[in-house]
Amino acid sequence: MIRHLRSLALTCAMLAVFPLHAAGPAPLPPVEVFHPPVCLACIDWAEHLRENGFTVRMTPTPDMAALKQRLKVPADVESVHTATVAGYFVEGHVPAEDIKQLLLEKPKARGIAVPGLPAGAPGRQVQTPFCDTACTIIDGTTSEREPRREMFNTLLIDSRGNSSVFARH
Repeated sequence: MIRHLRSLALTCAMLAVFPLHAAGPAPLPPVEVFHPPVCLACIDWAEHLRENGFTVRMTPTPDMAALKQRLKVPADVESVHTATVAGYFVEGHVPAEDIKQLLLEKPKARGIAVPGLPAGAPGRQVQTPFCDTACTIIDGTTSEREPRREMFNTLLIDSRGNSSVFARH
């Protein structure tokens, strides 16, 4: 919340000094998404990025472990797909707004990550009626409850591989 308020204040200050021109904002840098072959959630996440103004290139990658090692993605923040944008890695189902915030702030970091596969993250939405409060559904065939949405954090991974909370969802 504080990070977003700081960002809003910085944006307002920048607009006062550098008003927008008729040409509009600068285009977002392209995102390359590396994914295992036939990953539907990865495709859904890429579509989320496109809907939020990014140009996305999908690259099927049979050896995701080697890619993650090359990009220095810490094992404890891994997910299924890995993307790159403007020199950063983006691991997992990171919301487009967090990527835009990363590109605005330009911290000295390796990248950002949403570890695992949280339900409700972009590309991981349950197709039944959606809820914003981490409610649960009962499928009717068992007594087990399935979360429609899990609360999750986007983590910033610094140059040493340490993580800190970048955004909460």
